[in-house]
Amino acid sequence: MAIDGFAQPWWLLLLVPVAALVAGYLWAQKRRFRAALRFSNLALLERVATRLPGWQRHIPAALLAVALLLLTVGLAGPTAETKVPRNRATVVLVIDVSLSMQSTDVSPSRLAAAQDAASNFVRGMPPTINLGLESFAGTPAILVPPSTDREAVVGQIQTLKLAESTATGEALAAALNAIDAFNAQIPGSEGGPPPARIVLMSDGKQTVGQDEFAVAARAGQRHIPISTISFGTPYGSIDLDGRQIPVPVDDPSLQQVAQMSGGQFYPAQSNAELHQVYDTLGQQIGYQRVHADASKPWFVLGTLICLIAAGLAIGRSQRLPI
Repeated sequence: MAIDGFAQPWWLLLLVPVAALVAGYLWAQKRRFRAALRFSNLALLERVATRLPGWQRHIPAALLAVALLLLTVGLAGPTAETKVPRNRATVVLVIDVSLSMQSTDVSPSRLAAAQDAASNFVRGMPPTINLGLESFAGTPAILVPPSTDREAVVGQIQTLKLAESTATGEALAAALNAIDAFNAQIPGSEGGPPPARIVLMSDGKQTVGQDEFAVAARAGQRHIPISTISFGTPYGSIDLDGRQIPVPVDDPSLQQVAQMSGGQFYPAQSNAELHQVYDTLGQQIGYQRVHADASKPWFVLGTLICLIAAGLAIGRSQRLPI
């Protein structure tokens, strides 16, 4: 088990009685050997003690020493880094449903793959996270305000429909408004509103609406990072009135949005990569690393070995190894 530290700095002092016990056992064994040598009639001793005790007689005492060492480590209060769900946070998942999302450069299509990965992301969020859903094309729509109702979000993801244009800036502004509306419903507390984040998945360049970079800068000033996912390949295209229209992904714009808001940019060019990105975001958003008490395994193992040592000693010599 990996140990990051110990809560009690004096734990090394606890090893002194363990070391003293081991030394006392060795001294007792040496004394017993000397006492046996005082027996003058060795021939009679061989007839009386036809079977001399072997090294196995030391096993219970050795196990007892190991158990005491393990219990000593447990008393020292070891700590280890562990992953725990966040106790509160607000997340708005924003999904692009512009016509470019019907491109099949990602199987079966960008939209279908996005729906599948986003659904898994939603189901994996801890119940303490308030999660909302927004879709956007030419205009944004808050489909589910932030809440802990995961099935409502998944249900709306499965009903997403394509539409014309791409209003990324409007979508981000609507997400910020949704966070404000949710925070207004929370009773005042000393800790303030829960930390918030926007997760934006898109594939194309903004075509209408307010400037996406200006909104990203506002989000950054409010300490609401925007994690952007650029989904698709540079070779995507859609059929529009019998014409093949190229719809390459717009990585630079989404990367700048993430940078200006204090978030991170994630490119994904396949279904598997998109799932991996959402898994990474799920770990970052839903969980945090903390240093927690790790003494229980040491106590359990030490107690178990102590019981085994006692059982072996009683079965062999009808007495405890003391």
